[in-house]
Amino acid sequence: MSRPCRAVATGERVWFAFHVATRETSSKLLATATVALVNLLSHPGTAASRSGRNPALSASGHRISKLFAGNQRHCTSSEQVGEDTSAIPRPDAGIHGKEGSSMMKTTLQSRSQMGSTAHEKGVTFRVWAPNADSVTVAGSFNDWSRSAHPLTNEGGGVWSVEVECAKPGDTYRYVIVHAGVELAWRCDPYACAMASSVGDSIIDDPDYDWGSVPFRMPDWDDLVIYELHIGTYNDEPGGGPGDVARVMQRLDHLVDLGVNTIQLLPPAEFPGGFSWGYNPSSIFAVETDYGGPRALRDLIRAAHDRGLAVLCDVVYNHFGWADSITRRFDGWYQHGKGGIYFYNDWRDRTRWGHTRPDYGRPEVRRYLQDNALMWLEQFRFDGLRWDATSYIRNVDGNADPGTDLPDGWRALRQINSEIDTRQPWKISIAEDLQNNEWLTKNTDSGGAGFDSQWDAGFVHPIRRLLTRVRDEDRDMQTVRAAVEHRYNDTALQRVIYTESHDEVARLNGKSRLPEDISPGNASDYAAKKRSTLGAVLVFTSPGIPMIFQGQEFLEDGSWHDDHPLDWSKRDAHTGILHLYRDLIALRRNQHHTTRGLRGPGVHVHHINNTNKALAFHRFAEGGPRDSVIVVINLANREYERYRIGVPREGRWRVRFNSDWQGYDPSFGNLPSTDATSRPHGMDQMPYCIDIGLGAYTAVILSQDE
Repeated sequence: MSRPCRAVATGERVWFAFHVATRETSSKLLATATVALVNLLSHPGTAASRSGRNPALSASGHRISKLFAGNQRHCTSSEQVGEDTSAIPRPDAGIHGKEGSSMMKTTLQSRSQMGSTAHEKGVTFRVWAPNADSVTVAGSFNDWSRSAHPLTNEGGGVWSVEVECAKPGDTYRYVIVHAGVELAWRCDPYACAMASSVGDSIIDDPDYDWGSVPFRMPDWDDLVIYELHIGTYNDEPGGGPGDVARVMQRLDHLVDLGVNTIQLLPPAEFPGGFSWGYNPSSIFAVETDYGGPRALRDLIRAAHDRGLAVLCDVVYNHFGWADSITRRFDGWYQHGKGGIYFYNDWRDRTRWGHTRPDYGRPEVRRYLQDNALMWLEQFRFDGLRWDATSYIRNVDGNADPGTDLPDGWRALRQINSEIDTRQPWKISIAEDLQNNEWLTKNTDSGGAGFDSQWDAGFVHPIRRLLTRVRDEDRDMQTVRAAVEHRYNDTALQRVIYTESHDEVARLNGKSRLPEDISPGNASDYAAKKRSTLGAVLVFTSPGIPMIFQGQEFLEDGSWHDDHPLDWSKRDAHTGILHLYRDLIALRRNQHHTTRGLRGPGVHVHHINNTNKALAFHRFAEGGPRDSVIVVINLANREYERYRIGVPREGRWRVRFNSDWQGYDPSFGNLPSTDATSRPHGMDQMPYCIDIGLGAYTAVILSQDE
């Protein structure tokens, strides 16, 4: 029997009950509680086709179709409500420093939140519609009544109501009247779940079992990032896109590879089934074809259970145009533009359409901030990667001060400051690619407050150098500049890579690195040799290393959102996979012999531009099992004895030789054995050694004592 439903005052400060998962910490950390997360209850409408049902109403206001047609609890009254101004409790920001911390204190959800908030007495609905004459909420809980539950204007353009009979899993929309005209029914901009990109909003469930396995965010000097696209990571050609469940089937591959961080391309709802994810129709809802919010939480829990951190790619430089739930939301707009969530003048233009958010509106900045915090707190992502931040701080994404967006810079600073206050151990990474050190300066110094940024000063010169056909066209000073480049004299303020979704994308006219080296024959000797030299530079240069899915088993061609990984290459190129596994183990110092690869120190001390060879010294504090010497030969010439300077006397042990035939039968297998230093100064070093150095080969050495 359905219980009577009425709207109740939001001033009643009743916190909803939720599950709090308590986890143990390492000896370095204080014990804290984690935030309770919400999940989506399954129901028949969620699995509907991507085209969705027609969500609009006819002119007479009758709904064309609806979910949960039967077995509903019907609301019978609509008492209007007052405002709850209670603050959201925040974690103690003083218990951990930026690096190495792992868990967060409980952050309670409040009825003062935007969107639909389920609690023990029903659901609070709150929406920003400053130009509305009236707002009501209609849904499966009140038989889609347009009048049963009107929202009260709280002031500042915010409307709210509490509905006792609404519950998680119910579907709903807002009915907005603007200038006396009833608009087509609006989805909730804050909805965490939708039936599809054109379907109804769904009330999320605050209860999710996160299990009892403790998870600690890796120290940032230990991060190795694996960029992953849910739709193509583990899928079959033809049919629909891959989903979260299929990604989970391949998590053990990542554990075996040795990476400890997954970076998901944007998981927010987008039109259709295939997309990179950079055209969000709703930035709060989890893409339906990927499995929705519960499935995403399942993935993050499964990753954490395996010791894998998970980063979320977010898109705040523009919103998608198709199926946008924010476009002209409350009926107001100017100059034919997008309305309250967007700039309504020339500042709305982007490379992807006229859809830039209006960072000058505090409500829009809050919208973006709330979204960032949702991913971090309700889904337990361990950090964010921000897409194209140059287009947040500048209309055209360049350095022209005439098109700067001070409001965008303010938004970057505001959101990063809030993240640092609430969860300082979680990392924020900018894709800016403008070589701007102010992105990774802290906000107290006037910077944007990012912790790291993708480094164009590494990827572009290294890819150009590796794809040169003639050896004589490779400049060792270019390699030196890429290895030594950093922001604000801090090694970890850059993410370095040779492949990313952008760098290998068919839509960008680009290909995988082996494909660029040997077009049409990406598994030949040159492609294998030089692309793996790129991997050596990624894992031995200062910075946070990143690879793109499939790079570890020599995926070829170009990537696109309908082109799944060819997992047969994992078996065809097991040696290359072994090479990546060995490099990652060295980078993470898993054998306790290469601590320097996690350290900040680098000195490129040997440059031979004639023979195209280079060597550099990596170190944290220096000494045995710390100092690492990396030698790179970028020419198709081998040396039985190649001399380089080293910083210490004693025996230098070969930890890695990329010419080993165990990595590939076509490799030269030139021996590179341990060497004892001689007291002859070279390369501004007090000692020197002779090593074997194969063609297109890297050798990595360190000392035991």
